[in-house]
Amino acid sequence: MSVMTMVQAINNALDIKLAEDNGVVVYGEDVGVVGGVFRVTEGLQKKYGVERVFDSPLAESAIVGTGVGMALSGLRPVVEMQFEGFSYPAFNQIISNVSRMHNRSRGRFRIPMVIRFPYGGGINAIEHHSESPEALYSHIPGLKVVVPSTPHDAKGLLISAIESDDPVIFMEPKRIYRAIKQEVVTGKFTIPIGKASVLTEGTDVTVVAFGAMIRECQRAMVMAKEAGISVELIDLRTIYPIDKETIRNSLQKTGRLVVVAEAQRSFSVGSELIAIANEEAFLYLEAPPKRVMGFDTIIPLAQGEKYFMITPERIFYEIEKTVKF
Repeated sequence: MSVMTMVQAINNALDIKLAEDNGVVVYGEDVGVVGGVFRVTEGLQKKYGVERVFDSPLAESAIVGTGVGMALSGLRPVVEMQFEGFSYPAFNQIISNVSRMHNRSRGRFRIPMVIRFPYGGGINAIEHHSESPEALYSHIPGLKVVVPSTPHDAKGLLISAIESDDPVIFMEPKRIYRAIKQEVVTGKFTIPIGKASVLTEGTDVTVVAFGAMIRECQRAMVMAKEAGISVELIDLRTIYPIDKETIRNSLQKTGRLVVVAEAQRSFSVGSELIAIANEEAFLYLEAPPKRVMGFDTIIPLAQGEKYFMITPERIFYEIEKTVKF
């Protein structure tokens, strides 16, 4: 065991797979020499050489497009977009080729590829640096979408993503890159993609969240405990495929649902979770499911982020209102 931040855990996962599988290649803008904007890949080029870990041109569509060719040729590319907003120039490649190649070839070809990028607000960044596009990518058939919330999960899920024969969008909550330290197994381990985790068991209300919002929910749960409210907290970990069974089982026990996510509210993962609650556990519901989410607007720049970001107080307000319904 070793105490790691999420940055260190992701670096360790990449290190393990680069050492284990010569077909794994890691690349993106500034990924090689300097180790990426957040230094997630620091030291890997020195250890594995410029043919395995290298810098790319400033061309996201080309980064993903070359990854398609590599995957078709038997490699396992792990490509990095510097920020979530920079993934949009690559959207044509992602939706037209990455997600469709297995279907297009009638199962003859697969795309074992991981597209990594930091996402979300909380660091007072400029435009295109603070968005949460998980719903956008989860809506595309053929993609898996993974969002870890802890260093332990980041390592186990990333190794699973690299070993997957299907393409994976791996979204890393930059707000907690170094905010959380946790003991992580130093050797190889995997966490199944598509399986949520019940972090805290409770009886009064189910709270479902993922990524950086898990920490905010845990802070809200302190307030809830003082108010005598028992909260069951579920970390989705995988947005698609989503773990309906864990959500259904929890709602059958609590009868109440609060969804927390920092993306815009409309047409969101939160909307999908409420649909799941209605379809899978309608007869068990004792109150209308609620969403605690971002506003339907562009995220404000820099210091203006604070007007958009979700607070523990806001989460607790909805928890209390749902329980008292």
